[in-house]
Amino acid sequence: MDSLSITGGTRLDGTIRISGAKNAALPLQASCLMTDRPVQLDNMPALADTRLMADLLEHLGKQTSQNGDSWQMSGKVGRLDAPYELVSQMRASILVMGPLLASHGEAQVSLPGGCAIGTRPVDLHIRAMQQLGAQVELADGYVKARAPKGLKGCEITFPFVSVGATENAMMAACLAEGTTRLVNAAREPEIVDLATCLNQMGARISGAGGDVITIEGVTSMSGCRHQVVADRVEAGSYAIGAAMCGGTVRLSHIDPDLIASLTDKMVEAGVNITTDTDSLTIDGDGRFQAVDVQTLPYPGFPTDLQAQFMAMMCLAEGRSTIYETIFENRYMHVPELVRMGADIVVDGRRAVVTGKKALLAAPVMATDLRASVSLVLAAMATSGTTIIGNIYHLDRGYADLEKKLGDCGARMERIN
Repeated sequence: MDSLSITGGTRLDGTIRISGAKNAALPLQASCLMTDRPVQLDNMPALADTRLMADLLEHLGKQTSQNGDSWQMSGKVGRLDAPYELVSQMRASILVMGPLLASHGEAQVSLPGGCAIGTRPVDLHIRAMQQLGAQVELADGYVKARAPKGLKGCEITFPFVSVGATENAMMAACLAEGTTRLVNAAREPEIVDLATCLNQMGARISGAGGDVITIEGVTSMSGCRHQVVADRVEAGSYAIGAAMCGGTVRLSHIDPDLIASLTDKMVEAGVNITTDTDSLTIDGDGRFQAVDVQTLPYPGFPTDLQAQFMAMMCLAEGRSTIYETIFENRYMHVPELVRMGADIVVDGRRAVVTGKKALLAAPVMATDLRASVSLVLAAMATSGTTIIGNIYHLDRGYADLEKKLGDCGARMERIN
């Protein structure tokens, strides 16, 4: 399994073009199951997860092709089962359930896998399908859903905000008879991006971006061409890296408002950030103050940037407190940061970080996607060479990470 060798101590200077968002691309890929017409997605990120979703679509009968960052999906669905060997590698595979059920009246999806950052049950997905009129059972490790008479519009109130369940329910409701209202829906930019694409395909969705989404069911969907929204987590990760290492880094092809919850905290910590309509520039000197954060659903501070921000706070002046409210097991990067000399004390969902003047190079192990990049950022800020093992997680969420950071002066090499 590949490792990453990083020699720290260099400034970052240059421009990084932000890729399309993984968390937007995966449901967009699943949406093609609702039509026989071609769907073309531009600004697609070349990631292990998007390739795996393409493999799953091909298993289901779709034809997929790629031309640079433009990916096209066409053809008819020929199978209605998402097998364990594909689904177990990526949790987002559950997103094929809603489109298959709505357009073909049946779906069999293996219980999903992915990062081990918490239980993340699929019960909200199942409950939403049942409320839309599907018959659902769990058997042989599969979620087996049937709607022989089609889905019926209804009101679905989520007990807590769930991005995946919102996406699955929204796609399923597009072809349901009547009107569906999703109450306490997720508000993430990726939800808005999916709704925009579905509307281009003929859906009638309003309210995306708010906590109530209304879907007027239609009888069929068509193809479309759609550009994937920029990856705010990738942009946030590189912004934090620039602050930690010092230097001037411009992040292009990103709406700064998408990561305002992060940049507001970085400015509070003393980092100089300027914004334009489609870019932001971080001008850092490696010095900043400790600030507290609490992860929350959008537009709050993203849980997907918590590990990276913690790495930054390890070098801050003072003591910061981080509260993780989304996932119960998202501090697996803490022991690895401690191996690098960080002073972190965890008590349940609360972590207290006492900043130090420097971190130490040390062999560490990546445990999940966002923990992986937090170790990359920490390693770049040391004065020695760090070996990060088990980096396949990075390939799931960061396109061309070594090249993008290397072009700005980072010294890193992938080793087998």
